Amino acid sequence: MTDLVVAIGLVLVIEGVAYAAFPQAFRRMLKMVEGTPDASLRMGGLLAASIGLVIVWLVRG
Repeated sequence: MTDLVVAIGLVLVIEGVAYAAFPQAFRRMLKMVEGTPDASLRMGGLLAASIGLVIVWLVRG
């Protein structure tokens, strides 16, 4: 459970730094996401989750 909380904290730190460093880029990206079909967003989310799972599995063994 501790690892999960730490992982969520790290995600928030990384996203916060990215938003703070590149606010205009994120605004443009969000506008592009609005026009993206649901199926593409779903596939991208599943791909990202799968890659994350593989990374965790490789690191944590």
